[in-house]
Amino acid sequence: MKFASLGVVLAALSALAGPVRSSPGQASPQEIVARLEKNLRSLTSFQADFEQTSTSSSLSTPLRERGRLAVKKDDLMRWDYTAPEKKTFVFNAGLLQSYFPEDNQLWRQKVAPEDFESDIPAILTGKARLSERYDVEASPFPGSTPGSPQLRLTPKAEEDGSFILIEIDPAAWMIRRAVLFDWAGNKTEFVFSRFKANPRLEARFFEIKVPPDCEIIDGEPPRKK
Repeated sequence: MKFASLGVVLAALSALAGPVRSSPGQASPQEIVARLEKNLRSLTSFQADFEQTSTSSSLSTPLRERGRLAVKKDDLMRWDYTAPEKKTFVFNAGLLQSYFPEDNQLWRQKVAPEDFESDIPAILTGKARLSERYDVEASPFPGSTPGSPQLRLTPKAEEDGSFILIEIDPAAWMIRRAVLFDWAGNKTEFVFSRFKANPRLEARFFEIKVPPDCEIIDGEPPRKK
């Protein structure tokens, strides 16, 4: 997943619920994702808490992190990680900024449109047409909540073994869990809570304020182990 390689794994969805014509058990996977996309596109902004668990061959134990996500149309995102390490990622007007307070460093890098509009970022902004981009199928996975649809999204354009699992809250029509698997077998899982639809977010919210002595570096930040 291209955007993950930039140091930010983006996954979250939220939507206001309206009357549902068919129950999740009766709806097809394509009907479920169509309803999800419709609700997401109706939002101008949203916020949510997230818990992130990353598992890979380079980690002796899973890395567990948490924080708060904010998204605003068009193409504005802010990820504030609060534990175990504070860090902030902001995407604004084609520029990704990564701030690490402990290192007193701000990394800046341009992001190509095709990278930002791939996989999870496209889902977040409502740009993805899931049934066009993915093979969508019902796919129960461990830890499900009774009555919650669970789907597997497999990219049609790639044959590298990557895929995404999502669980949807049928009462609010938002993503409760998202699990990303890449070609190497690495897994990143997000659990979302405390969604807030259409909060008022000023443009300055998607700016990072740093101390005067902060080191500003142009380029992609190195991955921390």
